[in-house]
Order: sequence, then structure tokens, then C-alpha cells
Amino acid sequence: MRVERLADGLVFPEGPAVLDDGSVAFVETNASRISIWEPGVGVRVLADTGGGPNACCLGSDGNLYVAQNRGIIGTWRAEQVQPGSIQRVTPQGDVEILVTEVDGLELRQPNDLAFGPDGHLYFTDPGFFDLEGKPDPGRIFALAPDGSGELVVELDHTYPNGIVVEPDGALVWAESYPRRLVRRHPDGRTVEFPTFSREDAIPDGLAIGADGSHYVAALFAGGVEIRGADGGDAGQLDVGAINSNCTFGGRWLYITDFGSNPLADPTSARGVLWRVELEAAGLSPFRGQLS
Repeated sequence: MRVERLADGLVFPEGPAVLDDGSVAFVETNASRISIWEPGVGVRVLADTGGGPNACCLGSDGNLYVAQNRGIIGTWRAEQVQPGSIQRVTPQGDVEILVTEVDGLELRQPNDLAFGPDGHLYFTDPGFFDLEGKPDPGRIFALAPDGSGELVVELDHTYPNGIVVEPDGALVWAESYPRRLVRRHPDGRTVEFPTFSREDAIPDGLAIGADGSHYVAALFAGGVEIRGADGGDAGQLDVGAINSNCTFGGRWLYITDFGSNPLADPTSARGVLWRVELEAAGLSPFRGQLS
């Protein structure tokens, strides 16, 4: 396994997306911006989104689609708080808010997003993070290519976090409070995978391996947890400190790492972008676009 540190000094990086030229876009949540790492060049800022961009994914139109969490995390507030929304960012850095409500429901804190093979954009909206009080019910939404949307599922205080879509259209998401993955098949049947055994392994973002396994960025676990296609424990990649999300680009797994706790230290700039070369290529995320 080859490990490379691509960039550091980042402000809570999250939600990476590999671009066609080999660059990697990612959000810096507490800096309210989208940044890009370019091979041989380094990191540059693409856009100021305001609020707290929580993840991005690449569309088939070349634009980035962004889950915008408002810019409210614990006691931290962005300089320019935004509505909870899905944003679109062009390659030139222009920012547009596409959606602030779906199915008559106001978006609270969109967290992660992924296109499916059907062209729909799926995203999690866990509500406000609250480990000790009474957390919000979580929701998963879908947006069709024409921009219309629907509530796919509402969850009972589980904090749905990272989300991916499998080749058959099944959704897999991480539930941070109960520390598990959940798969929802296209027919609506839902399967809960085994709870992560380590209490410090709080699942966040995830990516799909070549064999259908799931590579899960686990907060505070000091690595990326690997779960088989059935959810069973398949080991860990010992990379990073507080990993927030990951994505595949061929055999490379790109990992965003907070470096420190954003709830305890919201102004930190010690985040890292890693990449790990694996033996087999992972599943490239699907692409779509919204009108």
C-alpha cells in the first residue's frame, strides 16, 4: 500500500471528488469554500460558497454539486450563513443555489450526496448534530434530472451521514449515532449492517471498492474502516487522524482528514488530503446533472 500526503493546512476538508484531469475537488467546510488540488501545482480555491459546504460530487455537465449545511456546526457560525441547500458550482467558480426544499420540507443541514445510475442525485439531511440532546429525525432525499424531488426515507434520530449508490441502484449510507451502514434496495427493502465494534469508529463518508466492499472514513478511528459487501469487518487502512470522507479515482483512494476535532477547534487549519494506492480500482462515482 502506497500512501501519499497531497496537501495539508486545510480547514476541515470533506467530500472529495476526482475531476477528469486528475485533480481533486473538495470542500473546506469551516472556510466556506471549494478547493482543488492539482498534480504538480498544489491547492487553489475554486469558489466561496458561504455557509458550510459539506461535500461535493462531479456532474456529467462538468459542474460540482454541493451539499450546503448552512454554516452551523456546534457553536461555530460561518460569516455568511446560507440556507440548507444543494448548490451548483461551475468550473469557473460561479455558485448557484438549486434547491432549499424538497417535497414541501425545508432542507436543514444537507451532509453528503451522490448521483445514481438512474441520473438522480441522492443526498442525506441528518438535521443538526446533537449527541447528547434530542437529535432531529434524519432524511434522505432524491432529486430527478429535471429538478423535481422526493423524500426517499425518514429515519429515527440516527444521523444519516455519508451516502453512495451501488450499480444496481441500491443506496448505502452511514448512520453515525448507531455506528453502522444501511443498504436500501431498489424495491425499498432495507438491511442494517452490523454495528462498528469500536466506539471511536463513527462512520462518516464512504466509497465502494471493486469487490463491492465499502471503505468508510471513520471519525476518531485513525484510519479507514473496510466493510465487506455484507457489512462484515474486513480490516482498516491506517491512514489519517480524523477521516471525514473518501472517494476512488482508479486504484487511488482519496481521503479527507480533519486532523483535529471541528467541534472542539472550529478554526483549525490542520486538515490533510491523502491518497492511498490499492491493488484494485474502486467504483467510480456515477454522474448526472440537474436542470
